[in-house]
Amino acid sequence: MYVKKIKLINFRNYMNLDMELNRTLNIFVGDNAQGKTNLLESIYICSNGKSYRTNKDRELINLNKTKAYIGLDVVKEQFSKYIEIKFDKDAKKRIRINRVELERNSDLTGVLNVVVFSPEDLRLVKEGPSERRSFLDGEISQIKPKYKYNLARYNKILMQRNNLLKSRPYESCQNLFDVWDTQLSQVGADIILERLKFIDRLAIISKDIHNKLTGGLEELKLKYLPSFSVDISDRQELQMRLKNILENNIEQDIQRGSTEFGPHRDDLDIIINDVSARTFGSQGQQRTAALSLKLAEVELIKLEVGEYPVLLLDDVFSELDINRRKYLISTFKDIQIIITSTDDIDLDELNDIEKKVFFIRQGKVMIEGDI
Repeated sequence: MYVKKIKLINFRNYMNLDMELNRTLNIFVGDNAQGKTNLLESIYICSNGKSYRTNKDRELINLNKTKAYIGLDVVKEQFSKYIEIKFDKDAKKRIRINRVELERNSDLTGVLNVVVFSPEDLRLVKEGPSERRSFLDGEISQIKPKYKYNLARYNKILMQRNNLLKSRPYESCQNLFDVWDTQLSQVGADIILERLKFIDRLAIISKDIHNKLTGGLEELKLKYLPSFSVDISDRQELQMRLKNILENNIEQDIQRGSTEFGPHRDDLDIIINDVSARTFGSQGQQRTAALSLKLAEVELIKLEVGEYPVLLLDDVFSELDINRRKYLISTFKDIQIIITSTDDIDLDELNDIEKKVFFIRQGKVMIEGDI
């Protein structure tokens, strides 16, 4: 799959943009704060229905306007689809596919798959568990719509249980706790088992990619760190174990006012040469580990849905050494890659590759040769 055309109206600093992308490699060059990342953001939004930079849709609309529009022409092996998203400061955003409005934003899942790698992805390795949970949840949701549904359900039940933990008096809520614990353990077991399957597959692919990126000098391993012992793969038994833990820790949860066990407390350990990359890895090692996970995600999506996603590289290409850049270009030469950079990338290995080079300045895009 690939993005053929992009149309932006009043989106961030793009007042009116209508452009066609190359089927494979696209390079956008410009100084900071000119709109390079905004362009990638618009593509990502058409994949997920939301931005990876803000939770507020109002921030996507140009400061001097009240409405904004994104239109994306997406070509897949079997068909093409036109995705439209309309933003209004005074109304809920609207999403259409081939001129048909979606009833739910979740219906957008799977229409366009993207993988984005940006400098902020270093947080995946170096910061707290919530960053790694977000990574797992976001990537699994792209290929497993039911997981996305279960995750939303789990978070809603968890919020209700936590509200109950803070209520008074506790004795009058015993029956309600049993209801929420049963539901939380049912959905929680599904989430944990799906994460385990995903991590098993991700670990195999990322290990191979990391080995190639480091010239065989480093070995990458992944280990799921659940909030309680998970050594079983039977859903019913796992559900019973989680429910028992919730029941047995109710007094502690009441004191804290929050639920201390469940998939919302889990973590992913990223290990390089048998030591934790978060604690002991250099910034270069952490960056390579994060890149390995993102590129493994590209391969996983291909295995799951039958087509490669669009790969978005936001201001990271120039930070990679020549060997890593060569690996990226040679390995993913047949998929659509969209690169942003503050430098005019001049690499010998790009000379024989079909590409389009664009220059961005203050929300204006010019193709190489037209300037």
